[in-house]
Amino acid sequence: MKLLRRRIGRGTTGRDRDRGAAILEFAGFLPILLIVAMAGIQLGIIGYAASQAGTAARAAARTEAQEELRGQGEATGKAAMSDWLAGETVITFSGNITATARVPIPSVVPGIPDFGHAVEAVTMPPDQEER
Repeated sequence: MKLLRRRIGRGTTGRDRDRGAAILEFAGFLPILLIVAMAGIQLGIIGYAASQAGTAARAAARTEAQEELRGQGEATGKAAMSDWLAGETVITFSGNITATARVPIPSVVPGIPDFGHAVEAVTMPPDQEER
């Protein structure tokens, strides 16, 4: 019996005894990697929504500043955006042709339904008639 134990023990190295430990470490670290990846994607979506809000507000204000196109600002602002964000975007006008775009920020994080709205406001001077 003693001889048998020596023979089995002699053939195993430290590497053989650690076999499978790497997969367990990776499995434990995987949820952290997924959370970091989802956070990165969510930050990208937030930045993209803010950019789209600025684009919509600029296009809407530019259109409303032109007297012959007045009233078409909301449609122009939404047309300047990506289709998947334009559907729920609200564009309002106030004062001296100030367009405010309010774009909902979609969520990719489970359990968090939304991240609020990206809001951008742009003011354009009305076109001057040339004399």
